[in-house]
Amino acid sequence: MVKITVKIEGMKGPMCEAHATDCVKKNFKVKSVESSHVNKETVIVAGAPIDHAELQRVIEEQTGYKVTEIFEEEAEKKGIFSSIFGKKK
Repeated sequence: MVKITVKIEGMKGPMCEAHATDCVKKNFKVKSVESSHVNKETVIVAGAPIDHAELQRVIEEQTGYKVTEIFEEEAEKKGIFSSIFGKKK
């Protein structure tokens, strides 16, 4: 799984967050999406990498917001056992 953080300019409040989140959910296969106008970002967890250029194009065309940066890293799996026993080393 991958965690993709998309830095976005133009979100002003909760409705903008919902707009960005819905845009990603409708266009890409993702496990979860959370947007924050305060942090100016949308955080995506997906089972496989998403093409960054396509992600930027879709967000900008469908929301009117400006994507400024995209970061990708391995997502940490969270489950009931990891919360009980901690992170495996």
